[in-house]
Amino acid sequence: MSYKCIYNAVIVTMNLNRDIIENGVLVIKDSEIFDIGDSKLLSKYDYEEKIDAKNGIVMPGFINGHTHVSMSVFRSLGEDIPDRLRRYMFPLEDSIVDAELVRVGAKLSIAEMLLGGVTTFADMYYFEDEVAKAAKEMGIRAIAGETIINKPSPDSNKPYGSMEYAEKFIEKWKNDELVTPALAPHATYSVDEEHLRKIKEISQKHKVPILMHISEMDFEMEEFKEKYNCTPVKFLEDINFLSSKVIGAHLVYATEDDMEIMLKHDVGVIHNVAANAKAARPVAPVPNMIERGIKVGLGTDGPMSGNHLDIINLLDQYTKIQKIATGARNGRTSLEAVELGTISCAKAIEMGNVIGSIEIGKKADVIIIDTDCPNMQPIYDYYSAIVYSAYPHNVSMTMVNGKVVMKDRKLINEDLNKIIDETRKLQDKIKEAVAKLNNLKKSRE
Repeated sequence: MSYKCIYNAVIVTMNLNRDIIENGVLVIKDSEIFDIGDSKLLSKYDYEEKIDAKNGIVMPGFINGHTHVSMSVFRSLGEDIPDRLRRYMFPLEDSIVDAELVRVGAKLSIAEMLLGGVTTFADMYYFEDEVAKAAKEMGIRAIAGETIINKPSPDSNKPYGSMEYAEKFIEKWKNDELVTPALAPHATYSVDEEHLRKIKEISQKHKVPILMHISEMDFEMEEFKEKYNCTPVKFLEDINFLSSKVIGAHLVYATEDDMEIMLKHDVGVIHNVAANAKAARPVAPVPNMIERGIKVGLGTDGPMSGNHLDIINLLDQYTKIQKIATGARNGRTSLEAVELGTISCAKAIEMGNVIGSIEIGKKADVIIIDTDCPNMQPIYDYYSAIVYSAYPHNVSMTMVNGKVVMKDRKLINEDLNKIIDETRKLQDKIKEAVAKLNNLKKSRE
C-alpha cells in the first residue's frame, strides 16, 4: 500500500465539528484521506513520503465555484466602463476566441489557482475541452461547462450550436477522475425556454451539473418583469428547470420568494463578491440564504470581472462587504468565510461528499499555509488568520487527489515561465483585435 503523510501540522479539518488538531498528522493513501490524528500516527504506517508542514496550517483546498478561466488573457482590458458585457466582452470574444486562446488562458489561470491553494474550480466558457485537458494535465479538479447561448459563438457559427459540442464533450469526460463535464447555459436572458428544457433533459440523462448566471443584471430583471411578471428564478421554476444539479452564479437580485424556491429545489448558489462589487452591483443576500439553509459558496467570476482567481482574497472581502451591507459588525464571522471557501462551496457544487473537508474517505485535496511569515504571526485564532492575515503567496503546498501539484511555490506538472511566455505571445493578437473593435465603435458614433 502507498501511504504518505503530512506532519507537524495544525489541521483545520472543516468537518462537522470543525475540529482543529494541533501537532497533527494527516495520512493519505493513494487519492484519499486515510487517517487523521496526532504524532503517534508517524510510526503507525510505512510511508512512501513524509511532508513536513513546519507548523503550518493544513486545510482542505479552496474551491472556486464560478469562473471563466480562459478570460485571463484579457485581464485588465476594458475596465470601468458601463454595460461591459454587451459593449465589450461579447464583441471581443466573437472576434478572437479560439481553441488555442482558451488553452493558454486556462493554463495561466490554473497556475494562479494552484499557487493560491485552489484545488477545484467550476468553469463556463467555449472550447471547454481545452479547459478540461489543461485541468487534467496540471492536476486540478474541475467542473467544466460548455457555454450555450442564443447567438453564434466562438466555437459555433449558429445560435445554440454548442449544444452538439456539449453532448460530445460530456460523453468524452463523464467518467474522468478529475474533470466533471457540465452544461453551461449562459444566462436566463440569453437562452430560451425550449433550449433550457433540452439542457435539463441532457443533464438528467448524463447526471451532470448545469452552470448558469441567474439574477445578475438589472436589464435581466426588467425583462422578466415585463415579459413574464416574475423573477428569473420563478420563471425557471415554472418551466421545471430547477434541481440540485443547477449551480447558479450571482443571484444579486434574489428576493425572499426566490430564496424559498431555491431552497425547495436544492439549488446551489455561488457568490462572486469581488466581481459584483467591482461592477457596482447589489450585494447578494448571502446571509439570508445561509440562514435559510441554501447551499452557498464563493467564486471569483472571470478574470476580466474579478481579476484575481484565488479564494483567499475573497474571504475577508466577503465578511467586510457583508458587514457593510447588513450593518452588523459581528454579523459575518471568519469561520463562515472559510466555510464558504471550502465545505459550503463543495456542497453548492454537489461535491460535499467528496471534497471540502479533511475527513477519512474524502479525496486528499489539501493545502499547507506557511505560518512562518510576518503577516501570519502571531496566531490566536486560526480562522481569523486564514481570512484576515493570509495571502495567496502564503500557500506553500497544494495537493489534489493525493498528488502534490505545487510545492515551495513551484508547479510540479507545468513550467510557469512557459505559460507566461505563451500568454505574452498572444498579447499582440489581442491588442490588434481591441484596436479594430475600438475603431469600429468610433465609425458608428
